[in-house]
Amino acid sequence: MGNAQGSVVGGTGGAPGEALLPRPSATGGFQLTPPWLISILITLILALGEWRYQILGGWERLGLALGLAIMLEVVLGLAVRGRIPSVQSAYVSGISATLLTKPAAGVLWPVAFVAMLAIASKYALTYRGRHLWNPTNFSICAMLLIAPQSMSILGSDFGNELSTNLLIWCIGLVIVWRSKILHVTLTYLVSFAAFALLRSAITGVDPLIEIAPVTGPMYQLFSFFMVTDPRTTVHTRGGRILVTVLVAALECVIRLGNDFGVGAFEVFQPAPSMYALTIVGPAAMFLDLWRQGRRGQA
Repeated sequence: MGNAQGSVVGGTGGAPGEALLPRPSATGGFQLTPPWLISILITLILALGEWRYQILGGWERLGLALGLAIMLEVVLGLAVRGRIPSVQSAYVSGISATLLTKPAAGVLWPVAFVAMLAIASKYALTYRGRHLWNPTNFSICAMLLIAPQSMSILGSDFGNELSTNLLIWCIGLVIVWRSKILHVTLTYLVSFAAFALLRSAITGVDPLIEIAPVTGPMYQLFSFFMVTDPRTTVHTRGGRILVTVLVAALECVIRLGNDFGVGAFEVFQPAPSMYALTIVGPAAMFLDLWRQGRRGQA
């Protein structure tokens, strides 16, 4: 997906400040651009989560993650690109790190490292001027590998209350539709459900139990923000749909591998969907950019 769509969790958006500010509309008012809509949605998730379930575990976690993400974005933007970038991406990354990272009691450094890794990866892990990994997805997967005893990811502590989830899903679907990335979210949801039925047929587990995870808070963030990130998805609509199906397929394999006790898949057990995106997404992005470069040379 092209730059014009802005960014989602951990994305960079277009040029600094471009497409990130509300645009003047034909009626003389202001039109909210997709990055602003995404920022509003993730702020809503944070506010509802704290109001209903007190998920933050202390406002110092939010302050630390946001402060470090914004500071590092500014420092690296000046050092690498010679200009101060928009901090909208850092804002989303900081909130995402706060929401998804559940450090051990009394420990703050995992939240700090997730936020900093997310921003740093945008400048370090690049090809042809584009970063290959969704920054927040990459940073959380890396930290789960590096320090599995010191942190986990968002789970049932957010709750799974129907009214709260229904509100988030309704607003989220409207926002991804306005951002022209609804097809990616719907592809993932349909693919997840289809592979859940396949897993149920193989393992004998109730189909509703296999499908249930996709209704939870971690999958809300994944479906609306990570798998849809315009800066780390291929540029064609058909390609995005194919890659999304492959992500869901690999997630299914990871889940089945853990169901049957295959040791090689155990490391991916804490976050099957996020690891699947970490593996499939960058490979697809690299191939897409390489092919575009070859066509440009031709």
